[in-house]
Amino acid sequence: MGTQAPTDQNYNPTNVDHRTEKEKAIDDWLPITSSRNAKWWYSAFHNVTAMVGAGVLSLPYAMSELGWGPGVTVLVISWVVTLYTLWQMVEMHEMVPGKRFDRYHELGQHAFGEKLGLYIVVPQQLIVEVGVNIVYMVTGGTSLQKFHNLVCKDCKSIKRTYFIMIFASVHFVLSHLPNFNSISGVSLAAAVMSLSYSTIAWTASVDKGVQENVEYGYKAKTTAGTVFGFFSALGDVAFAYAGHNVVLEIQATIPSTPEKPSKGPMWRGVIVAYIVVALCYFPVALIGYWMYGNAVGENILVTLEKPVWLIAMANMFVVIHVIGSYQIYAMPVFDMIETVLVKKLHFKPSLMLRFVTRNIYVAFTMFVGISFPFFSGLLGFFGGFAFAPTTYFLPCIMWLSIYKPRKYSLSWCANWICIILGVILMIVSPIGGLRQIIIQAKTYKFYS
Repeated sequence: MGTQAPTDQNYNPTNVDHRTEKEKAIDDWLPITSSRNAKWWYSAFHNVTAMVGAGVLSLPYAMSELGWGPGVTVLVISWVVTLYTLWQMVEMHEMVPGKRFDRYHELGQHAFGEKLGLYIVVPQQLIVEVGVNIVYMVTGGTSLQKFHNLVCKDCKSIKRTYFIMIFASVHFVLSHLPNFNSISGVSLAAAVMSLSYSTIAWTASVDKGVQENVEYGYKAKTTAGTVFGFFSALGDVAFAYAGHNVVLEIQATIPSTPEKPSKGPMWRGVIVAYIVVALCYFPVALIGYWMYGNAVGENILVTLEKPVWLIAMANMFVVIHVIGSYQIYAMPVFDMIETVLVKKLHFKPSLMLRFVTRNIYVAFTMFVGISFPFFSGLLGFFGGFAFAPTTYFLPCIMWLSIYKPRKYSLSWCANWICIILGVILMIVSPIGGLRQIIIQAKTYKFYS
């Protein structure tokens, strides 16, 4: 590698730092590039926290809309495809010697050019990250509410709005942690919790046993209902695997030298994370559906109901996990906001700047979450436009445009298959999501 001419403008054979003192100071202040001393297991639990959304609890419901054959197929194919695209992202993080793509859009700029890369990647990444944050506000609030209603049956009922506010109060504190490594404790707790409540969900189902008169047919009576259900379930499964928006940002925290590039430890972490993801997803989806058939609810923890203490505990676990996930998805957004403020608008990097911007962001997500609690349908809708590309086929397109594999070679075929599957998903899931929104909006009251 040492003899070839420097092709990339940022190529530096001896790892000389071309940044000015000021740029260095800014990079050391920004959340993603500030600390690069993470261990491989940090990447493992950051990835678990980012991947395993509370969406795992709706997997049995998605299964009931897909049916046995298609359901299992979709689960497995999604697992394989997303693992493959994740591997591509990890590989591409350091493909230019001496330079690291610390953010998704930097990779996009390398693949598609300075301007176009930004316009392709940033809007999608923002939709995903801000969208997830808003959904998690609602999820956290709802789970707190369920906990309250389970533990205290005779209490006066409190509006969900207030629970979302209570949940948000945690983030007004936590979002001031400066970077990824400083939230690794929160993230570890979240990763452990996701494994715990998934286990509670499926063991409690096993304990209940297969219900009498269980049916595995499709619930919807009309063909249209079945087809739309199928579409939105595809969307649900697809978004269960959506950790790709933060994968480069997580890898950016791992130290790297030419002898020991960061992809080694990162890949170890990813494998561990994926095994954990499989342990969370497959048992919940399959056992939940097997025990309840198509009578399963949108949230398996609600379907279970008893024993009360166990389900209450699981809901509390969900809250803790969602706290961690919120932070992981918010970090790249903070990074973008702060980069724009400091580099484009030339604000001075200060604690005050951080304090103000991050509080405004948390308040914004809280407000939207309170205003539109039927946001999961919205996520299916927007998610289709943004989740499918960032997870399923943007990495493949970048790979094709950068590495240019031979036509009809294995790599070429694999990438095109992923791209085609991803595009189908992108077209199909918003349709399902939109129908759900329309159905839910009929009965909707503001600030209920």
